[in-house]
Amino acid sequence: MTTSSKNNAVSDSVARPISRFAIPALTDLPNDVREKILAVQEKSGFVPNVFLVLSRRPDEFRAFFAYHDALMVKDTGSLTKADREMIVTTTSAKNNCLYCVVAHGAILRIYAKNPLVADQVAVNHHKADITLRQKAMLDFAVKVCLDSQSVGDQDYAMLREHGFDDEDIWDITAITGFFGMSNRMANVTSMRPNDEFFMLGRVPKK
Repeated sequence: MTTSSKNNAVSDSVARPISRFAIPALTDLPNDVREKILAVQEKSGFVPNVFLVLSRRPDEFRAFFAYHDALMVKDTGSLTKADREMIVTTTSAKNNCLYCVVAHGAILRIYAKNPLVADQVAVNHHKADITLRQKAMLDFAVKVCLDSQSVGDQDYAMLREHGFDDEDIWDITAITGFFGMSNRMANVTSMRPNDEFFMLGRVPKK
């Protein structure tokens, strides 16, 4: 794909309003921010709108995605990538964040290879077809999301009974906290989920 066609593809993605705030032109962005956006487009076939919305503040864009990647792309600890996306989808639903439920629900379906799980955990993770360990993880994440001041020894003991260690508990907390901020930014900016997200992972590959 040429740079010109990439720029056109990005322009097409903002034909409909994706935010209450102005989206800068790709050519006006710092080189590193522009290259990150184009790299994501090259890999995914489209640019998730969060990249475009946050690009209006390059320093915050860099900080946001650096922390995102530190939490979500790491291979250490016992949390799988599906577990991490499950935390995001579940807690984002509690915060009524359309963008994050749709976007991270799509990623969850892909990582879990399960077309049903994202809808299940977004509505009621206790009724979802997930493991008891994952339900314990989500119980804790939801408490961090909605009632963090009440987290105490019993919550830690419950997680340890399911095999989570201190680093895992930190990860659950940090993911929930980070996306609590992301949820609020997405809601206040009226960030629109990309149409592409809605169908991703719905039909298992043969």
